Amino acid sequence: MWAARLPALALLLCTLPAHAVSKSELDARLKAVERKLDSQALMQLLEQVESLQREVQQLRGEIEVQSHELQGMKKRQRDLYLDIDRRLNRLETGASNGQAAGAAAPPVPQPPAAAGAAAPALAPAGAPPTASAPKTAAAAGAATAREEYDRALGILRDGRYQEAAAAFRKFLADHPGSSYADNAQYWLGEVHYVTRDFKTALQEFGKVIEQYPNSPKVADARLKLGYIKYELKDWAGARRALQRVVADFPKSTAARLAQERLERMKKEGH
Repeated sequence: MWAARLPALALLLCTLPAHAVSKSELDARLKAVERKLDSQALMQLLEQVESLQREVQQLRGEIEVQSHELQGMKKRQRDLYLDIDRRLNRLETGASNGQAAGAAAPPVPQPPAAAGAAAPALAPAGAPPTASAPKTAAAAGAATAREEYDRALGILRDGRYQEAAAAFRKFLADHPGSSYADNAQYWLGEVHYVTRDFKTALQEFGKVIEQYPNSPKVADARLKLGYIKYELKDWAGARRALQRVVADFPKSTAARLAQERLERMKKEGH
């Protein structure tokens, strides 16, 4: 006990007058000095704790702000991606319609009817419809498919992923031959990729490659296969998938992104 009091005792002896003091007075003064030293140490400790608490609160605030900004950036990126996809689909649809219109043969002018020639007979009541009826039905079906596809995209844009998955699955079941089927299949894989259901995402992206080999979405689907294998730490599989994207689609955006991920893997030592 006295060994612990030596610093305080030394300080006290320096402040005492030269004349002798009693042991009880010395002990009382020593205790007062100890209380003073303990109080100062406690105050310093409290100040340090308060300072640390303020720093933690500040860091928490900064993390919340950064998290909010990150979520906003992700939403804006997703909206931009969906908007670009929607515009590309419209351009593709317009080009297809233009080609179809240009391929139609111009009407052949008919010679004037001879005088007294009989007028062409009108179709009797109940006759089968002309060829324009099936075309009208096909156009109506295509319009319905486009509406359902846009609705599914809107659900995905809102971040309602389970509903979006159900909407895309329904679209593929109702319109398997639609010109939007490959896109719907791709976005179905994207839904599961965003929600980190990587096993299902691999299957859905694989269907894009297998069922729609000529689709523009094949490059993006192969890129996502590489990304998923990267997330699963299948470094060799990720490298093969990404290198194939670069080799098969050298001038595409997917190839550029694949090359960036390959360089990142190299820096990480994978």
